Amino acid sequence: MVDSKNKVNSMFIRNSIGLVLSIIVSTCISIKQSSALPHEWVKVPKSEYGEQLWDRKSIKRNEDGSVRVLSKFIPKTKSEITKDILYTMDINCFEKSFRDVDVSIDELSSNFNQLANWQDPKGDELILGVIGQVCRVEN
Repeated sequence: MVDSKNKVNSMFIRNSIGLVLSIIVSTCISIKQSSALPHEWVKVPKSEYGEQLWDRKSIKRNEDGSVRVLSKFIPKTKSEITKDILYTMDINCFEKSFRDVDVSIDELSSNFNQLANWQDPKGDELILGVIGQVCRVEN
């Protein structure tokens, strides 16, 4: 009788530990998923080279007054070499200039360069589209 009581207690403890571990794991997974913000991609008019999108949820005002935004270029033709490219862009709305402070092919790899030079878009329709739309939203 004592032996069967020990078995019941042992099973109860094992099941309780399993339940607690399950709760902890599921809580950790849901916290991790909720911390990853979904994107809200906005398209600019296409060009002969492809599409450019920017993420409305990523807009952030920098200390110098410029605006930082995540942008994605989707080339017209895709291959192993030409993939979607993610840019973290700083935009100067007053001068209509930009700088790419990070360029990558996915959100996990990063080549952040805070010292990137400001550039004129030189008529690039896609970059001008991003600058125009982001500056309208931000001002």
